Amino acid sequence: MADGILKLGLPSGSLMEATISLFQKAGFSISGASRSYRPVIDDPEIRINLLRAQEMSRYVEGDFLDCGITGRDWVEENGSQVEVLAQLPYSKATSNPTRWVIAVPENSPYKSVKDLEGKRIATEAVGLTKRYFESHGVKAEIEFSWGATEVKVPDLVDAIVDITETGSSLRANKLRILETIIESYPVFVANKAALSDPWKRAKMERLTLLLEGALRARDKVGLKMNLPRTKLQNLLDALPALRNPTVSPLAQNDWVAVETVIDEKIVREIIPQLKSLGAEGIIEYPLNKVVY
Repeated sequence: MADGILKLGLPSGSLMEATISLFQKAGFSISGASRSYRPVIDDPEIRINLLRAQEMSRYVEGDFLDCGITGRDWVEENGSQVEVLAQLPYSKATSNPTRWVIAVPENSPYKSVKDLEGKRIATEAVGLTKRYFESHGVKAEIEFSWGATEVKVPDLVDAIVDITETGSSLRANKLRILETIIESYPVFVANKAALSDPWKRAKMERLTLLLEGALRARDKVGLKMNLPRTKLQNLLDALPALRNPTVSPLAQNDWVAVETVIDEKIVREIIPQLKSLGAEGIIEYPLNKVVY
């Protein structure tokens, strides 16, 4: 063990609230994030720094942090030499990935990236955009945008490359998506030197396990029920959604208890079916983590 402390970077800004919620589901309480760039976590072996996702991978690569959560897009934009330990499919609004897209005005004649030859493009992700245009053999003037990129077309630039999750902001600004450059989820990245330390590696692997378990549980619930043993096979045959249930004998030899994990979206259909197939004492309960 180097110093008994894992230096962890978490994203500030739009991902902060969703990230803190994920850590809470994983079993960690983080306080003070709204007031300080060094919030407190209830694990004395972890020290947190809040940083912009755009710069996180550079600080992890530079050994200022042992590990951190940032978008895969920013790792690629920065060209950072870090180790990706896990992809974490969550975002500020949905469980869908964010996308970097080429957007143009609704009434624009442009149909593809090929039509942007010699045009001016504004974006915060200059490296990603340049590589994408080069890969399609298109030469364009690509400039860095400090923000409010949507309002720059068509008066200042011909097109933009911007990040979107639902596309609602682009539509509100009367823009349409031409092409998607990259889809990105948050990733848990580690400094390569930190990974060579056995204690830090083990700490990061345990943290990754808990975070992934929390994400698996996000859209699932647990179900418990009792039913006569003679009706068990009929229930399992009729409800293939009950995959690999745990079946346990009850004090009454002719009854069994069944427990399983299912997708929350099918609960309202499946509970009435369970009842009609002879199940009793049906209990639905939330899950914090599912670890395989």
